[in-house]
Amino acid sequence: MRQDDLYINKIDWISISIYAILVIIGWFNIYAAVYDEQAAKSIFDFSINSGKQLVWIGTAVLLIIVIMVADYRLYENLAIPLYLIFLFFLLITPFFGKEINGQRAWFEIGAFRLQPAEFAKFATALALAKFMERTTFDLSQIKYQIQSLAIIMLPVAFIMLQPDTGTAMVYSAFFIMLYREGMPVSYYALGLSFVAISLLSLAIENNLYLAIGIVIIISVIFLLGKKKLSRGIILGVIGIVIIGYSYSLDYVVSKLPDHQQNRIMVLFNPDIDPLGVGWNVTQSKIAIGSGGFMGKGYLEGTQTKFDFVPEQHTDFIFCTLGEEFGWIGSLVVITLFCALLIRLVMLAERQKNRFSRIYGYCVVSILLFHFFINISMTIGLFPVVGIPLPFFSYGGSSLWSFTILLFIFIKLDSHRIQQLNRMG
Repeated sequence: MRQDDLYINKIDWISISIYAILVIIGWFNIYAAVYDEQAAKSIFDFSINSGKQLVWIGTAVLLIIVIMVADYRLYENLAIPLYLIFLFFLLITPFFGKEINGQRAWFEIGAFRLQPAEFAKFATALALAKFMERTTFDLSQIKYQIQSLAIIMLPVAFIMLQPDTGTAMVYSAFFIMLYREGMPVSYYALGLSFVAISLLSLAIENNLYLAIGIVIIISVIFLLGKKKLSRGIILGVIGIVIIGYSYSLDYVVSKLPDHQQNRIMVLFNPDIDPLGVGWNVTQSKIAIGSGGFMGKGYLEGTQTKFDFVPEQHTDFIFCTLGEEFGWIGSLVVITLFCALLIRLVMLAERQKNRFSRIYGYCVVSILLFHFFINISMTIGLFPVVGIPLPFFSYGGSSLWSFTILLFIFIKLDSHRIQQLNRMG
């Protein structure tokens, strides 16, 4: 047997174990989310979501076997072709996909649906890793920054045609990887500044914000004095630009679809319409809060049983956990996610070549973004944008895509010594 095949002991079983635990806990919670005490069905019943999810879990296991058996060099060699293939699927989805809730984001195959945008995440991660692995690549140079951003923004542009704002937002997670690889910090400072300005513009009445801005500008110019007038003028211009941006942001938000405007409004004022646009978040927080310290017990969640929380088996699956297992159960799951993320960072840092390290940080970035945004969404700290909780939420596309994303990296990590020898 070749030495390349003797890698079984190099596989990171810690990451695999955490993955398996999260998938199993998620499966039981999917059953709890659809459980009907008056017409109880088996968790294995294929007519309900838990039974369907079991099929997806079984096929995910087959995917894992294929990924781990395949030659590790295959993923590097197919990085660009896979990226182009999924760009094509993203391009045709708005025209040939099935429309659900105003979005054409899925292809329907029998009783199952596949969402190309989910799979495009790992393809984009592979393409970025392939493009950035060159020794001459330097993110401090503008041309490489533009090329990297183009790889990220192409799938985003196609996804927005569907339109699927939530999935498109996930691609911003790649900026975490870009930071690790040397993207200038000033870009992140500028980005965070505009985020802060955006939040202030939406949270504060415009007239008040304008008055505060003008007072600050005049005060700065006055305090700088004549000798520093040029600096004061620059700051004044910046202040005017900021105020102009705040007004333009209001205009942009006003052009969004009504349901997206409502989600933003609820973020800043959850009580604005508790029986209407604020219903999802309000009921989600009630469900989580009602679980208390120990929870109500498995299959005992009243918010779940009476369908108070819409989409509880998908985007709001975390509130099922919070209601039935309480603070303790939520802490356990959050700890598992954090442990997985920390472990993946450790694996990424020990890689012997840039391709594997960059891809590893792409995996960390995507999982972190999904984990943080989904939970923030269920507790009212972020607008509802339809982002699933990795390995937990119901859905074959998300489970498959996260499984492929993770296990390609585990495969690459298991061959890190061979990669070093090949480089040498």
